[in-house]
Amino acid sequence: MGMTGALKAAGVAPGDEVIVPAFDTGALARDVIAAGAVPVFADIDPLTYCLDPESVGAVVTSRTAALVLVRRFGYPADSARFTELAAGHGVLLLEQDDREGLGGDVAQRREHARYLDRRLAGVGTPAAAEGHRYQRYVVRVPGNGRPDRDAFARLLRRRGVACEVPVPTPVHRMREFRRDQAALAETERAADETLALPSLDGLSLAELRRLVSVCNALGGLLQPA
Repeated sequence: MGMTGALKAAGVAPGDEVIVPAFDTGALARDVIAAGAVPVFADIDPLTYCLDPESVGAVVTSRTAALVLVRRFGYPADSARFTELAAGHGVLLLEQDDREGLGGDVAQRREHARYLDRRLAGVGTPAAAEGHRYQRYVVRVPGNGRPDRDAFARLLRRRGVACEVPVPTPVHRMREFRRDQAALAETERAADETLALPSLDGLSLAELRRLVSVCNALGGLLQPA
């Protein structure tokens, strides 16, 4: 059952509000609209990219019917804390995994992630978290935000390293969803800085070494102004 069906099955009615992360591609917000509800956007924890409890609490209203907790990039979410938060506000809690990378060898991905964590320089490696499945290995490119990250991504691709900006535009800034809302600072910073490196599934040691070599050669080029 998709999220639209899950919301309807849970009794979410037309006009109800559903809290979702703005750090997303827009698919989840469209699911909420398809269920007849109104998506309301909350900020993220900058380390795990999951919803930030304080931001969620700040946007709950009498019309809030549910919140959707997304486990982004394979990071574990603090389900117990959100269960307590949802119960305290009398709203439904639904959980969702990131929509890609659910298969593969998790143990191998963790081993490869440890290798990269120890050797990558010039970029911010993923924050350590027990239970992280590394569906995507997402780094932060320091510097002046989006211009530096985009330049770094172009240079990686020219050298044959696949990479992808996971969230080019936060959902609350998309034309179809834009409305008066305070800036979601961590969401916007993550959208400007994050870059997903190649999938860790099946990479050879030689491929990992080349990834490190290319990234490290470029990382020092990007310095804050």
